[in-house]
Amino acid sequence: MNKETLQQSMYDLIVETSTNLPKDVRRAIRSAKARENAGTRAAMSLDTISNNVKMADDNVSPICQDTGLPTFKIKTPIGVNQLEIKEAIYAAMVQATKDGKLRPNSVDSLTGANSGDNLGLGTPVIKFEQWEKDYVDARLILKGGGCENKNIQYSLPCELDGLGRAGRDLDGIRKCVMHSVYQAQGQGCSAGFIGVGIGGDRSSGYDLAKEQLFRSVDDVNTNEDLRKLEEYVMENANELGIGTMGFGGETTLLGCKVGVMNRIPASFFVSVAYNCWAFRRLGVKLNTETGGIDEWMYQEGDKIDLTEGFAAEKETAAASSGEQPNVVVLEAPITEEKVRELKVGDVVQINGRMYTGRDAIHKHLSDNDAPVDLNGQVIYHCGPVMLKDEEGQWHVKAAGPTTSIREEPYQGDIMKRFGIRAVIGKGGMGPKTLAALKEHGGVYLNAIGGAAQYYADCIKGVDGVDLMQFGIPEAMWHLNVEGFTAVVTMDSHGNSLHEEVDKSSLEKLAQFKEPVFK
Repeated sequence: MNKETLQQSMYDLIVETSTNLPKDVRRAIRSAKARENAGTRAAMSLDTISNNVKMADDNVSPICQDTGLPTFKIKTPIGVNQLEIKEAIYAAMVQATKDGKLRPNSVDSLTGANSGDNLGLGTPVIKFEQWEKDYVDARLILKGGGCENKNIQYSLPCELDGLGRAGRDLDGIRKCVMHSVYQAQGQGCSAGFIGVGIGGDRSSGYDLAKEQLFRSVDDVNTNEDLRKLEEYVMENANELGIGTMGFGGETTLLGCKVGVMNRIPASFFVSVAYNCWAFRRLGVKLNTETGGIDEWMYQEGDKIDLTEGFAAEKETAAASSGEQPNVVVLEAPITEEKVRELKVGDVVQINGRMYTGRDAIHKHLSDNDAPVDLNGQVIYHCGPVMLKDEEGQWHVKAAGPTTSIREEPYQGDIMKRFGIRAVIGKGGMGPKTLAALKEHGGVYLNAIGGAAQYYADCIKGVDGVDLMQFGIPEAMWHLNVEGFTAVVTMDSHGNSLHEEVDKSSLEKLAQFKEPVFK
């Protein structure tokens, strides 16, 4: 294969996977929009998601800023040099990162140092397999950290919240899969997709689960028992009421694919790989002579614009006075009095300044002074994709929220210590933060997970950056924003939408306790 052509093919695969949502995934999202009740928070979220997908198309920019740990699955004919393919992937990864199509995500596990180019020990993941066909099948999935953290593995038999005992049979597997959807809540950017691996050991079980995510959303399982299980989960998981972003709603799950392998008698694992709505997975067929792309996978059918065809729904939502949220405009510094006026369900639009802060920043602030005055300010749980122009000015290429629950050990203490009034993220936070919001006078705002282009468009400028030693995703960026929209889901009065949805969905989960598969 030609070296330059092969590298270009790998680069094109990376860019398309990051920026162009597959058509089978778009069809699933379009169906969810059609099912959702107009005027609800879930409908608003799906509308934002649809706009974000179109903006990613138009801008050829990342759908979500968290481009994850890229995982390549490659099948090659006998005689094809796999080392050359690996070299081409490495070069393409570096270029795509430099061009702002990937966020630099490869971090040393001991020092926390970011390599800056997405290369390092174990990154990216490349899995090779030989086969008898005469072309190279190269597939890539970009699975972000928010959904990766909601992966879960069960060892049967076990006891499950709401469902009781799950035994070593198909019905026990059913309970595990239903529980996996419940436990993800909105933290994995629901509505999501799941791949399920039955059997194997702890590592091969997860590999099998992730392998299911390479199946088309539209395909039908050839194993009759697994087909019935997939259909059951799709029919009933959406009865849990978790909904898009965990706001409640009609659609919690967009796809379920299950695979099985043998196991040893002593172990019975059910492994679940959760994937967010931003299901970035594409593939290509490569010519073994040239290294060029002969065919794209997962892109069959006509172009799908998710923003089209829902005008009637928007009109209905606008006319639905009972569902109209209270919209509040905020500009930092925010007073305690202003924050205490906010209630769960209010929609907030922020103008002015906000600061990003993720895991490294929260740990740093727990032991050190802040580099800026944070009194009355807004912290955004976000690790953006950034590019610097020739004049040295930074520009935001993608900037959606990260999962907030990771900051639960720090958040309340930091808010009280520095006077922070508002925190923006996704998926909600826990009881410690909720108590601090009530005591201190703070608010948690839920942005739409994965909507990296939508929120990047709200950022009108980068006014500075601190703590760059932590790397681009973890630095504290000073952002000038306009019309940055989020929903109040935890207020200063002790109310939490996330707590309410978790409780109600657990109650609904219990209805699936009785055996289904004999």
